[in-house]
Amino acid sequence: MIKIVSRFNQFQQYTIFMVVGKYSLLIVLLTAFFPAAQPKTILFFGDSLTAGYGLSPEEAFPALLEKELNKTEKKVRVVNAGLSGETSAGGLSRIDWILRQPVDVFVLELGANDGLRGLPLDQTQKNLQSIIDKVKAKYPACKIVLAGMMVPPNMGKQYTDSFRNMYPDLAKKNNATLIHFLLDGVAGNEKLNQADGIHPTAEGHKIIANNLKSVFEKLI
Repeated sequence: MIKIVSRFNQFQQYTIFMVVGKYSLLIVLLTAFFPAAQPKTILFFGDSLTAGYGLSPEEAFPALLEKELNKTEKKVRVVNAGLSGETSAGGLSRIDWILRQPVDVFVLELGANDGLRGLPLDQTQKNLQSIIDKVKAKYPACKIVLAGMMVPPNMGKQYTDSFRNMYPDLAKKNNATLIHFLLDGVAGNEKLNQADGIHPTAEGHKIIANNLKSVFEKLI
């Protein structure tokens, strides 16, 4: 009787081993044929606002946004390609190098330095359109996001109005997602800006990231 029970236990163990083995093999095969989805790459291409002027990279809104978005099941990788002082012409000159890496969502945040310098807006718009064209040509499935900006009223009403309207026009033309004003809720608030009154503090960047979260949740 003892031998029979022992053999029965051995049979049970063997059966369990075979079942577990089959399921393990199935998992391996499924992983091989259906690999885990790779994180979406969001690339922020901009100036000192994107770069996080005066702050560490971890305090800038692109890094904060990445942290927030990765709290969900859909994972992302955010690339901060911001460069302080960058103009639309400067961005156009370096975009080919930036696009060496695959991009799923491209965020264009340029033009503010053009506006502060009073550069001709027709040329600024042409440069921004050329950047978008290069992104579309390299990655046709890439989603485009335009970060709208404004310039101070001392530039003159015609110039400020034309500058503000430039971003919606580009967004409509390119079927892009428009962020109407990147610094919404931050611009003009002394407590949320550094001493220069232009660049947000760490707290200001937190507000920007929070404002952008819902926009990018829909895109990924």
